Amino acid sequence: STCMNIIGCLDVPTAGTYRLNGRDVGKMSRNELASIRNEMLGFIFQQYNLLPKLNLLENVEVPLVYAGIPRAERHRRAREVLEQVGLGDKLKNKPNQLSGGQQQRVSIARALVRNPAIILADEPTGALDSASGAAVMELFRQLHESGSTIIMITHDRSIAKHAAKLMTIRDGVLSGGDDYE
Repeated sequence: STCMNIIGCLDVPTAGTYRLNGRDVGKMSRNELASIRNEMLGFIFQQYNLLPKLNLLENVEVPLVYAGIPRAERHRRAREVLEQVGLGDKLKNKPNQLSGGQQQRVSIARALVRNPAIILADEPTGALDSASGAAVMELFRQLHESGSTIIMITHDRSIAKHAAKLMTIRDGVLSGGDDYE
């Protein structure tokens, strides 16, 4: 979605101002935007964006490669988050050997591997059965309690009810921000 792309510094607003840490994102260079994405943000896309030729461990390590993290540390951190999402026994599998729900959990692990301050999740439970979706929401709750900010886009009201704050966009107008009831 356009909103998620702007919040995630993938696009800049065509009107108005978006400030992140007090800085106008629309005035940042491509390198500054890339730095913010790499250092502060974790993305969970609706389409998993997994690399088909890499195994799960390698897919989750990709952000760490770009960050210049040494190989042994990459392996350790990728293993840890794959275990956290329940896929520690499938490290060597390729994405095409997994169900859609499992692929989504790999995408979540990849978003978590750098321990980002902000996690942007676009329909993170859309491809999951209800039990897997509940497990993802429990993981998000734990991440939130440990200090992570999670911005989630969903059309599923049963998922939205897990949010501490709920905002809606209807006909291009943002409203809400109150505690969810």
